[in-house]
Amino acid sequence: MNDAVNHPKHYNSHPSGVEAITITEHMNFNVGNAMKYLWRSDHKNGLEDLKKARWYIDREIQRLEGAASASVSGNAAA
Repeated sequence: MNDAVNHPKHYNSHPSGVEAITITEHMNFNVGNAMKYLWRSDHKNGLEDLKKARWYIDREIQRLEGAASASVSGNAAA
C-alpha cells in the first residue's frame, strides 16, 4: 500500500525494507536531509535529488568549519 503522506513509496523502496525516516531521525537536520535525498534519488528525481543532497552536505560542512573556526578563535583568547 502506498500512503503518499505517511509512508511515501520513494522513502520505502530500499531493499532492506527500512524506511528513510527510521535512519534520518537520528541525524541533525542537514545530514538527515542529505541522506533523505540520497535515499530517494533512484526512485524520484535522480540528478536533482543528488544536487539537493550535495547542497545540504555543503551547508553542514560550512556549519562545522564555522564552529571549528569559532572554537579556535575562542581558545586563542583564553
